[in-house]
Amino acid sequence: MKLIWHGHSVIEIITNNDKDILIDPFITDNPLTDLRVADCHPDYILVTHAHHDHLGDTLEIAKKSDAKVIAIAELAAYLGNRGVDTEGLNFGGSFRAGGLQFKLVPAWHTAALPQPDGSSLTLGAAAGFELHIDGKTLYDAGDTALFSDMKLINHGQGVDVALLPIGDYFTMGIEDALIAAAFVKARHVLPIHYDTFPQIKQDSQRFIDNLPENVGLKVQIGQAFEL
Repeated sequence: MKLIWHGHSVIEIITNNDKDILIDPFITDNPLTDLRVADCHPDYILVTHAHHDHLGDTLEIAKKSDAKVIAIAELAAYLGNRGVDTEGLNFGGSFRAGGLQFKLVPAWHTAALPQPDGSSLTLGAAAGFELHIDGKTLYDAGDTALFSDMKLINHGQGVDVALLPIGDYFTMGIEDALIAAAFVKARHVLPIHYDTFPQIKQDSQRFIDNLPENVGLKVQIGQAFEL
């Protein structure tokens, strides 16, 4: 499979049989992404939570591509009521299709969508995903603080790739993300959710350098990493 980081928390996975999976497609208003909404044609869209910088362009992309959106139940219902094909999971639950497994796992974060009147609409809780694809296990932590139950991801057997936020301020920072990488026994780690906004500017190289040798992925925006 191919793993591509498109800036912020936007992740694209292309499976060995050419299924396209897009995670947290925050493209419009994202100053760092290389993607355009018009160029996105996923089969599945996974959304970790309702914040604008993760829900992003999900509605538009899903409608034009007929992608199935997988999210926590309340967020899936919100999107389903707007004409999108959804699967609403809750923590510990999995969606399976064609040899793929997407399991919803907890994250420690909030999950409200800003409304035009300035209020916020809470849509379930923030989540992460444990993904089983092409014989590999990936963990997208979403937006989260460090928490000890990360040790239970993949039943404690380790993951091939962990996608961990390092931005601090809204999520865990570098020091906590280093502990998270150890908790999930990651063979490779890709830092996400940093540099997009002034509050989350981080030195990703410092994070990479403090991981065990050859664990950190030095992936540029738009560059594919083969697993």
